[in-house]
Amino acid sequence: MILRTKTLYAKLAAALLILFLVAGGLTLAVTLVTSYYYQQEVQQRIHRDLADHILAEELLIEDGTIVEEALQHIFHMMMVINPSIELYLLDPNGTILAYSAPPGHVKLSQVDLQPVEGFVDGRGRLPILGDDPRNPDRRNIFSAAPIVRDGVLEGYLYIVLAGEQFVSAAGVLRGSYILKAGAWAVVGAVVVTLLGALLLSRHLTRRLTELNRDMTVFRSRTIDTSTGSGSHALAVPDSDEVDQLRSTFTAMAGRIKRQIAELEDQDRLRREMVANVSHDLRTPLTHLQGYIETVLLKEESLAPAERREYLEIALRHGERLGRLVTDLFELAKLDALHEPVERERLPVGELVQDVAQKFSLNARDRGVSLNAGLEGGQTMIMADVGLMECALENVLENALRYTPDGGRIDIHLAVADQRLRIEIRDTGPGISPNDVSQVFDRFYRAQRAAGADDDRGAGLGLAIAKRAAELHGGSLCCESLVGEGTTFRFELPSA
Repeated sequence: MILRTKTLYAKLAAALLILFLVAGGLTLAVTLVTSYYYQQEVQQRIHRDLADHILAEELLIEDGTIVEEALQHIFHMMMVINPSIELYLLDPNGTILAYSAPPGHVKLSQVDLQPVEGFVDGRGRLPILGDDPRNPDRRNIFSAAPIVRDGVLEGYLYIVLAGEQFVSAAGVLRGSYILKAGAWAVVGAVVVTLLGALLLSRHLTRRLTELNRDMTVFRSRTIDTSTGSGSHALAVPDSDEVDQLRSTFTAMAGRIKRQIAELEDQDRLRREMVANVSHDLRTPLTHLQGYIETVLLKEESLAPAERREYLEIALRHGERLGRLVTDLFELAKLDALHEPVERERLPVGELVQDVAQKFSLNARDRGVSLNAGLEGGQTMIMADVGLMECALENVLENALRYTPDGGRIDIHLAVADQRLRIEIRDTGPGISPNDVSQVFDRFYRAQRAAGADDDRGAGLGLAIAKRAAELHGGSLCCESLVGEGTTFRFELPSA
C-alpha cells in the first residue's frame, strides 16, 4: 500500500506512529523503573526484620564497647549466607564503628540517621533508601535496628541490602530473558495496536477520500464545461482531502453565486426583451392595421394613387414585422446551439464578394461607395456558409443604414497568426463611447445620426452577428470615433 504524503490518511498514520512510538517508549521506561523499584520494595520488605533477628541472637555492643568476637561471627555468617549484604555498626550519632566490607572500600564515615529512624519507627512507604557507605553518590535499600541496653541507646545495626554485587545483578536483571520477553511483548502489542489503528483509520477515511475524488472530478468537469480549463484550478499545495474539499466547496460556492447573478441578469434581460419585443411588434402591427383599416373604410373615396400609397406603407410595415420575427427566430436558434456548428471549407473572398454584391444596388441608390478589398480573398476558412453570410449581412446592413449619402463603406481582409480578420469600415457619424460597449446588446439601438435612416431595425442584427462569430470560435468587436466613422472587426480561425 503506497501512501501519498499529503493525504489525510498519511497524516493520521504519521501521527499514530509517533504517538504509539512515544507511548511504547514510555511504557518500556515505566516498566523498567517500576520493576526496579518493586524489586527493591520486595527485597526490603522481606529483610525488614533482619537486623532485629541478628541483635536478638548476638550482643554486639556492651557498655559502649564493641564485642569483637560476636561481631566477626556475624560478619562471617552473613558473608556465607548472602555476600551482597553489607553490615555496618553505628554509634547513636550515625558514625560508622565497624563494617563487613573489605578495607579501603568504605567511602563514608557517617550515615544519615533520618531514613534509619524513619525505618525503625515504621514511618514512610517502602522502599526507604539510605546512604551506601561504599557509594556516596547512590542510595540503597537497607534494614536497621537500634541497639538498646537497659533503656539506653548504644547504636544501630545498619545493613545495606543491595551492595555492589546486587546492584550489578540488578543491571543484569534489566537485560534478563524475562525483561527482554516483556519488552518484546510491549513492542508487539504496540505494533499490533498500531496496525489496527491504521486499518481503522483507513476504513474511516476511505469514504472521505472517495467523496473528495468525486467532488474533484465534478468540479473539474464543471470548470472545464464552463471555462474550458479546470485542471490547474484544482491544484492546492500541501493539502489533504479536507483542504481539497474546502477548496472545492469554496470554488463551487463562488460558481453558484456567479450563476445566480447570471440568472438574475438573464431574468432581467428576459423581461427587458419581452418589453422590447412587445413594443417592436406592436408598432408595425398598429401601423399595418391602421392603414389597412383606412383603405377599407375609405375605399369609395380614395383615389387609386392614395390607395396604392397606403398599401405600400402597410407593406413596408409588414416587411419590417417579418424581419423582426425572422431575427428573433434566428437569435433563438443560435442561443440554443451549444455544440460547434457544422462547417465546410470555403474561400473567404467569395463569401465577402457575394455579401457585398447583395448590397451594391442599395448602396448605389443612396450614393454610398461600397468597396471590397479582397487581397487575402483566397484564404480558406471552415465555416457554416449560411450563418457567416447572415453575420456579414447584418453588419453590412447596419453600416449602410447609418452611413449618410455620399459616404463610403470599405471591406478589408487580412491574415495574421493563423487568424482571419474581416473589417467593415464606414464613414458614418460614429458611436459615442458610452454606446460602443452596448452595441451588441439585444434590442439596443444607438442614436448615431440625426439624418440616419429612420428604420433602424429591432437591434438584433449585431447580436446575431456576434453570436455567429462566437460559434465559429471567433469574435466580433467594434471601434468607433464620433464624427469619423465605425469599424466592425471579425476575427476567425483560418483553415
